[in-house]
Amino acid sequence: MKIAIWGCGNMGFTYAKAFMSDKLVEKKALLLIDKSEFVNEKLKENDFFISQPDAKIADCDAIILAVKPQDAASVYIELKKYLQPHQLVLSIMAGITIEVLQSNLNHQNIVRAMPNTPAQIGLGIAGYSAAPHANMTSISIAQQLLATTGKTVFLKNESMLDAVTAISGSGPAYFYYFVNAMIEAGIKLGLDAKTSSLLVSETMNGSYHLMQQSDKSLQELIAAVSSKGGTTEAALKVFEANAIAQSIEKALIAAENRAKELSKI
Repeated sequence: MKIAIWGCGNMGFTYAKAFMSDKLVEKKALLLIDKSEFVNEKLKENDFFISQPDAKIADCDAIILAVKPQDAASVYIELKKYLQPHQLVLSIMAGITIEVLQSNLNHQNIVRAMPNTPAQIGLGIAGYSAAPHANMTSISIAQQLLATTGKTVFLKNESMLDAVTAISGSGPAYFYYFVNAMIEAGIKLGLDAKTSSLLVSETMNGSYHLMQQSDKSLQELIAAVSSKGGTTEAALKVFEANAIAQSIEKALIAAENRAKELSKI
């Protein structure tokens, strides 16, 4: 298999390394394209082949678009020169719809996906959808490529990818935000930074694994920690008084709406 990755920031570079690790492609058959000199230096340090957007693209089985949505227009212009009807175009650009990609590339064989940053350690999850005229071989290749960094979820309705973007695509940042807030609160309560960080990190890690291994619902797990009139109940009442659950819902809606807006850039 021969693959081109256009845009080698965090996610593009993650996939390049994952493809090599899973032996899906030989290094010499992996074309990496990026306009950033800083990124290209990183690629050179890792002994990857840096390609220009030229005729070599026409020989690839798949082209992965991993640039920022704001940079998509310039990519369309270059890619159209070399794109072949049989090639898979796998886009991981946030918000850019299959219809927009088809229109700008004059190409039908497209799969759109939304991965997340835990892909960097093989624990990501990517939702993906395929164009109506994408062939089954290309869809299978897309799934195989995405699965190198974690789990995958196929969505028949492409519009659901905006919700995926809001939940799992952006989700790691929400988790880090909450963890950081707890650590900062621990410091204000008198703990030193190292101890507060350890307590919060291990609590999050242990709670996740308990959730995964328990046959109890999330509400039951919450109740198991919350004794009547106790400390946990006091904290949860503050969450409820400040409508934390509703704020999270509003935040996800805002993220989903922004994903929809990106398709119009």
